Amino acid sequence: MTQLRREPLAEQAAEALLERIRGGEWALGQKLPGETTLAPQLGVGRSTIREAIRHLAGRGVLATRQGAGVFVTALDEPEDWDQVLRRADIAAVIEARIAIEVEASALAAERRTLSDLRAMKRAAEERDLHRSGVEEHVDADTVLHRSIVLAAHNQILTELFDTFTPRSRQAMIELLRRRGEHGGEADHLIHMRILEAIAHRDAESAAALTRDHLLALKAKLP
Repeated sequence: MTQLRREPLAEQAAEALLERIRGGEWALGQKLPGETTLAPQLGVGRSTIREAIRHLAGRGVLATRQGAGVFVTALDEPEDWDQVLRRADIAAVIEARIAIEVEASALAAERRTLSDLRAMKRAAEERDLHRSGVEEHVDADTVLHRSIVLAAHNQILTELFDTFTPRSRQAMIELLRRRGEHGGEADHLIHMRILEAIAHRDAESAAALTRDHLLALKAKLP
């Protein structure tokens, strides 16, 4: 069996034990061999094994039961909860955006004025200029989507959008940073298609395009 030679030994021992658990050497709920057995197998001291077990216990893989030994409590390291919660928050934000913006796009197609169309066109042009910086792009994108909501001429939808904007902004910044790309040509074109549907008073297409765009964002959650 391969022995461990590089620092930090405890972390390496923990990874070696985790790989053996993943490989099925010990079943869920099974008791691990004692320190005197594991230490020579990994070529480390018993204190290193104890530290490795503490590492894996802290990660939810092992549990030490007083007087009984060390037992397997998970067959792999559970996903980091901070990551889980951030991803869930982004998904919830996108779902809320769908609830607000799909209806707003449909109403905008029915109610938009020439002034609304000019405002949306200016916002789209400004958004297209901010493809590089994540925060600048999200802010320009928000202005465009708000111009669509305003064109719906529904005060409650506007208030919902404005109240929701700070939470939405942080979630979208997080999403785009995770994806490592934003503001591409395809993304620009879908927004132009939404505006075109609104301009042609095609409420069904405007709503469908908006929904598809936001669902695509959700589907790309890492």
